[in-house]
Amino acid sequence: MSKQLDAVTFGEPMAMFYANETGPLHEVFSFSKALAGAESNVATGLSRLNHPTGYVTKLGEDNFGHFIAQAMKKENIDTDNITFTKENSTGMLIKSKVVTGDPKVEYFRKNSAASKLSLVDFDEAYFNAAGHLHVTSISAALSKSCHEFSIHAMEFMKRQGKTVSLDPNLRPSLWPDTETMVNTINDLATRCDWFLPGLGEGKILTGLSTPEEIADYYLARGVSLVVIKLGPEGAYYKSTEGEGYVDGFKVEQVVDTVGAGDGFAVGVISAMLEKLPIAEAVKRGNAIGALAVMSPGDMDGLPTREELAKFMQQ
Repeated sequence: MSKQLDAVTFGEPMAMFYANETGPLHEVFSFSKALAGAESNVATGLSRLNHPTGYVTKLGEDNFGHFIAQAMKKENIDTDNITFTKENSTGMLIKSKVVTGDPKVEYFRKNSAASKLSLVDFDEAYFNAAGHLHVTSISAALSKSCHEFSIHAMEFMKRQGKTVSLDPNLRPSLWPDTETMVNTINDLATRCDWFLPGLGEGKILTGLSTPEEIADYYLARGVSLVVIKLGPEGAYYKSTEGEGYVDGFKVEQVVDTVGAGDGFAVGVISAMLEKLPIAEAVKRGNAIGALAVMSPGDMDGLPTREELAKFMQQ
């Protein structure tokens, strides 16, 4: 394969209908449509920062599926490894509009086309053409075959000498129970290089309470860099080379928190791919996370390189 990618990811992109007015979803009549999904947020963010990125998934041979593929192409995400199936439909969600804080989200994704992703769909040449793999635990929660795909992809990339990042992106509702969620995600974490949990997620996954303890837990299990999101306070990082706290950016008003963690991942991953110092990578993660919470949509706050530079200079 001649096409080279800076990064590749996989998962379940969805068609999102977000309310154009505030109030309970059942009372809202006007919605707008957009692309949604944690991994597609990251792919979009990396692409906007001029990092060629590919996305691997299965979509239904339906209007939502074709909308998603078209939306990704508009963001210059490589879709060559997206396949369509008539056997299952594309997932979707509806999201409420809020003035501040967390919106209400309802998913319609059971037995979706993306949940049928399996080892049969793994293209070694496509993944080998990318320098980095980004994973979330959401994919592993979707089905047994998606879990197997996640492990295989991570192990393959590691064998090829590529880097692998993992954002736990805890979604308890997708797992049969907390124990299964914790054990599965911690197993995935042993297969990554860069682990990017929030502090609350780290506490759930390890039973520990401080960023330092949580970082040590994963460093002892083979992770080379742990970056822990601390919300408005910024983030803490620890690697085999050192550790530190990086302050967050001032947020004028929190508009919508959805996608903030994905924006943070975009900042860290893009900077690490550019060989910037870890502290600078975390600072960029904080910046894009701040931009994300000040924007109404999942992807609206993901900046171009020029917009990012302008914000970080303030």
